[in-house]
Amino acid sequence: MYRLRFAQTIIYMLQATEYDVKTYLGWLWRVKDFEKVSYRRSLIKTRRSSMLLLAIKLGMLVQFVVAIAWATLAIKNKEPNGIFAVDLFLSTPLVWSHLVVLPLVLARWFWVQPLNRVDVGRSKKSFEKHQAIKIAVAGSYGKTTMKEILYTVLSSDSKKVAATPANKNVAISHAQFAKQLEGDEDILIIEFGEGAPGDVAAFCRTVKPSIGIICGLAPAHLDKYKTLQAAGEDIFSLADYLGHKNIYVNGESEALKSFLKPGHQLYDGRQAAGWAIKAAKSSINGLSFEMTKAGKSLKIKSQLIGEHQIGPLALAAALADKLGLTKEQIEKGISRVESFEHRMQPRQVDGAYIIDDTYNGNIDGMLAGLKLLKSLPAKRKIYVTPGLVDQGSESPAIHQRLGKAIAGSDADLIVLMKHSVTDDIVAGIKQGKFKGELKIEKDPLNFYTNLDQFVAAGDLVLMQNDWPDNYN
Repeated sequence: MYRLRFAQTIIYMLQATEYDVKTYLGWLWRVKDFEKVSYRRSLIKTRRSSMLLLAIKLGMLVQFVVAIAWATLAIKNKEPNGIFAVDLFLSTPLVWSHLVVLPLVLARWFWVQPLNRVDVGRSKKSFEKHQAIKIAVAGSYGKTTMKEILYTVLSSDSKKVAATPANKNVAISHAQFAKQLEGDEDILIIEFGEGAPGDVAAFCRTVKPSIGIICGLAPAHLDKYKTLQAAGEDIFSLADYLGHKNIYVNGESEALKSFLKPGHQLYDGRQAAGWAIKAAKSSINGLSFEMTKAGKSLKIKSQLIGEHQIGPLALAAALADKLGLTKEQIEKGISRVESFEHRMQPRQVDGAYIIDDTYNGNIDGMLAGLKLLKSLPAKRKIYVTPGLVDQGSESPAIHQRLGKAIAGSDADLIVLMKHSVTDDIVAGIKQGKFKGELKIEKDPLNFYTNLDQFVAAGDLVLMQNDWPDNYN
């Protein structure tokens, strides 16, 4: 705490928590060793971070100088209250690690939130006027992948398509997206996040979608949603807004099934919006399958891997057909879909295949990846994970379930990154009677950095999820 890098560590913590005061303070109060905080990543210099870093350094310097001057005068004048100068000196890191949030809170109250309300209000009018078909994509997971698939498939010579960038899925992101629209787009694809109860309903009132897709439901953000039921109700407010018409639901997400109502259309590995799926084949090089409906047929080939991708690809094809794209445009669009960064992304290292699924943060996705690992041939199969975050009170049960699935994946070696959920995963692995090698890695950064030295030709490595520094 009294090291020279303390100020930089504090600003890194703010940046890593996206300047969310509550999350930052929760992390701050948990930290036992500030030297280990920015272990895997470091502060990225931006205008905001640089200004805050300068402010906290100056503030700490002033407090140190005042404390030293006070102590010097007290000693010189033999004043007993000089003892408080020691308290002032020692409290400097504690004071400024908390005081640094004050400008953020004040700026949010008096500047950011008022401006955001204005921008969101303007975006509501912009979306109302826009004549494009608006597709909303919601769910605890799979939103960004579904959105990117749709964008790639629907973009063609005959359709102008725009989509919210990356994983930007909150009200102000939608407002910024609306500002960039040219007005002549045929299709808009908007990702809906669910940060707190009422969010999805509010997004619907602003965007006014005409088609809705619900990708999945899993424990996430349970600090805001007290139960999985509450999270599901918020997500399905998209279906309520659409009158339960033109709503497409992932049939492979078990948690969604209790929310299904007449009018909802399912998509999964067998069918999508009335299209039948057959002859599905999966390999490390991609997927292929056929779709048929009322005399129509599509032959789908994609670079994406994992059978859990069949449903989203098939739905994108079905919607493309519904929106007037030709067979050739649809098949070509699907073939253009590439693996997404850190989402079941295969690469080769010295003859070994690495499947990077480190952005996977939900149990359904983890199980799908393990199913793929079991199905693919390899000389040696290696599975790597730290576990999942934000699972709330369900965390022990979820991680024991994950452990059992890992044990049944035919992995030869399991590498667990040492974290707070490791014991639960190990308990599940033992219940699954795993007979291979189990390794607990205490230095994840070293492991990932030197992965090429760890694997050999013919190995297949599946890496799932990654924990940021603010989790332990």
